[in-house]
Amino acid sequence: MTAAIETAPRLPELAPRVGPLQGLRQTLTLARRVIIQVRHNPQELADQSFQPIIFTLLFTYVFGASIASDGDRQTYLQFMIPGMLAMNMLFNSLYVGQGLNTDLAMGVFDRMRTLPIARWAPLAGRILADQLMQLWGIVLVFAVGLLLGFRPGNGVQGMLAGTLLLLFFALAFSWVAVLVGVASKNAQQVQVFGMAVVLPINFVSGTFAPVETMPTALQKFAEYTPVGNLLEASRGLINGGPVATPLWWTVVWAVALVLIFAPLSIRSLNRKT
Repeated sequence: MTAAIETAPRLPELAPRVGPLQGLRQTLTLARRVIIQVRHNPQELADQSFQPIIFTLLFTYVFGASIASDGDRQTYLQFMIPGMLAMNMLFNSLYVGQGLNTDLAMGVFDRMRTLPIARWAPLAGRILADQLMQLWGIVLVFAVGLLLGFRPGNGVQGMLAGTLLLLFFALAFSWVAVLVGVASKNAQQVQVFGMAVVLPINFVSGTFAPVETMPTALQKFAEYTPVGNLLEASRGLINGGPVATPLWWTVVWAVALVLIFAPLSIRSLNRKT
């Protein structure tokens, strides 16, 4: 009697390599897929829209007069809007990790692995779509701020410069979100990372209160964190003030985040797919 020969299940064959231009077209197609998902799941867009509106209203009308040195809510609004932009950008970046985690759990990346597409296209498409969502969040915060009386000291040019800086840093921070999304067991753990790590760093870095009022140790922490430098550079670009040094350190931090977290993210993603 011939013994049955058991064979291990074959892994799907890798798709052939494609050229850079073809990979770019595939990236745009997959970015469109992510945007369409938002249209079919409006709750995701609502989450990204309601949070900055509620936070802006709460901190302006509940805490604004208390935190501002002169007790004027309008003065506090000038200080707080750039901080709100930075915090909203960081939290919106976490949606890259959540979406990636969901795709991994549903086997989307395993199916794409067998398609004749660039290996980097699905990830690049999600990060590109995140930039569109980031732009939506920035426009929304600016719109709410202007309705409440916010007036950027550097005018429209300052708003555009601040927007470009925030989008630039969002690209870098997206790699942190990718690694968190791949390492997390479910999308809820990505949210826990946001509440346990991103939110405290924002508060300590001077998003809602001047760091000068904090203990010395926290002031030093804010001075050397990427968020602290991003906040100072954003306020300088939008409202006027020192820009060169915090802008330089923001760029350095952004490059460092990419160099550290991009290889770790891609390695972790390849292991899972």
